[in-house]
Amino acid sequence: MQGEDIVTSHLIFGMPLLWIGWGTLVDYFQRGGPVMYPLLMCSLAGLVVIIERSWVLHRIKDDAAEVIGRVRRALHARDLEAAVRVCDTIQGPIANTVKAGLLQVGKPAEEIERIMEIVATQEIARLERFLWVLATVANIAPLFGFLGTVTGMINAFDRVAEVGLGNPRAVAGGISEALITTAAGLIIALPTQAAYNYLTTRVNKISLSMETAGAMLLETLKELESYLPRPEIETPMAGR
Repeated sequence: MQGEDIVTSHLIFGMPLLWIGWGTLVDYFQRGGPVMYPLLMCSLAGLVVIIERSWVLHRIKDDAAEVIGRVRRALHARDLEAAVRVCDTIQGPIANTVKAGLLQVGKPAEEIERIMEIVATQEIARLERFLWVLATVANIAPLFGFLGTVTGMINAFDRVAEVGLGNPRAVAGGISEALITTAAGLIIALPTQAAYNYLTTRVNKISLSMETAGAMLLETLKELESYLPRPEIETPMAGR
């Protein structure tokens, strides 16, 4: 094959896929029938979410050791205000969770832990935003492909009923539609599921770091309980 139909390696969703020319792709899309349209929407939705969530989660540092280390140094120096400023400087979900606990110093440990859990839950919800789209795409894309298989076979048998078994070319269109939609559904679902698993693992790792940082803060506050007054700092509104 020559020209635009030469097979080259291309990456879609991070997985190798054969690219056989724009004209050929359009041809496959048309031959796949109407089910290809929802499959196209699934692929676009999945791609947008993968790019957006990857960018967001890549920017978040798993810096629990740095946050709690600097906060502990400030607390051991009896400087609660400096500990809060450390969290303001670093920012991120881990620092925000620790700061929420620092702002409650002077209250019972159970109350401090409860506030940190609330903030951590809000942070995790922001990290997981739109991941449900990937889970949905990974689940329904193969189903759309299977639906296309069913409709393609129905068309094929309709043609058999019209022209009989003596003309295989008459039923080839329906069989082709069935195979194309199945392949398209799997091509979309497999990398989307892989991306969902990776991003979910990343969120879980950050969540574990928040939990660890919160536990270390409570331990430090217990050690220094008699030395640390409650800071005169306004608690931020949730979600800010």
